[in-house]
Amino acid sequence: MDVLYYTNYDMQVDALLKGHIDIALHSPIAWVDTQHRSGGTCRAIAMRDSDLDRVAYIIVKKTSSLKRVEDMRDKTLAVDVLDSHQARLISLAFLKDRGLERDKDFTVKRFNPTVGNGKNGDFISGDMNALKAVQRGQADASAMLDLNWDTWTKNGAINPSDYRFLATSEKSDHCVFALRQDFPRDVEQKWLKALFSMSYYNPKHREMIKLEGLTKWLPGRTSSFEPLVDAAKKLGYFEGHKI
Repeated sequence: MDVLYYTNYDMQVDALLKGHIDIALHSPIAWVDTQHRSGGTCRAIAMRDSDLDRVAYIIVKKTSSLKRVEDMRDKTLAVDVLDSHQARLISLAFLKDRGLERDKDFTVKRFNPTVGNGKNGDFISGDMNALKAVQRGQADASAMLDLNWDTWTKNGAINPSDYRFLATSEKSDHCVFALRQDFPRDVEQKWLKALFSMSYYNPKHREMIKLEGLTKWLPGRTSSFEPLVDAAKKLGYFEGHKI
């Protein structure tokens, strides 16, 4: 096996579909994009245990007068970069489902409008900057991936007693290893056998496993990407990113 690195997921999706690479570790929106462009012919073969059932939080100050998500009318929501699946796409679709249209019923304050685009929200400082906007009174609420909230409240970067959740999105899965339909099944199985043989309890494997934020590799599943697929459709994400 050889390894190629890409500076953004858009380039990685192109490379996979053109056959320049065989297997790609995709972000959620990169996986949805791959299926969108391939007509649903690619396969998701593996993922981290930590990729399952992720949610986005809409966060307000504990002292905020907002009591429910519908109270966001005429308010400002701070979010991460344009192509952040969790802190932008799913959150905006969540509000849309509750009758709130961006730029009409509420204002969006976006961070890192150019830096990090193509990284699909992996440029995580956008989540923190969005929360800081709430802290400074520049926004009424912010959106954040639950993994970031958990990390930052544990390491002291966020004092959880200062905030509360106004709303929690539907559960949706995160990253997956993806490959094309024409990838040989026998080679796929050999590759997966090697991947699944990795153990958190093996000292030789543990450092990489911890760096990747998991305890176990699992078979890929696609059933929990529907909230993101739905959000991309509702927000016209693949029609020129006009959101």
